[in-house]
Amino acid sequence: MEYEEDIYTVIVASAANDRMYDHFEFLAHVSETAANKLLDGLVNDIRSLEHMPYRNPVYDRPYLQSGKYRYMMSCGRYRIVYQIEADTVFVDDIQDCRQSDSRSLLTE
Repeated sequence: MEYEEDIYTVIVASAANDRMYDHFEFLAHVSETAANKLLDGLVNDIRSLEHMPYRNPVYDRPYLQSGKYRYMMSCGRYRIVYQIEADTVFVDDIQDCRQSDSRSLLTE
């Protein structure tokens, strides 16, 4: 029996893309190799959301609509926050978990 898997379209918000680039640029000042590894890891994890985006836990915060967002951890300390609408995944934020929630794009 052949199983047909749904493929989701993944759209990265421009602010989240900018945030990803900021993380990359900051790390590149320390190590280009580490920065490239970070970017590759984030991009691969974001692309993986095309398949089974519901596999990751719900991202509940007091300032967010309950159950609206999900998240996945990437590269050890980055949180990719996204929502799913029909067959589309919207990546809304990429957070460095070492920073407080007050820097979240979701609160702006």
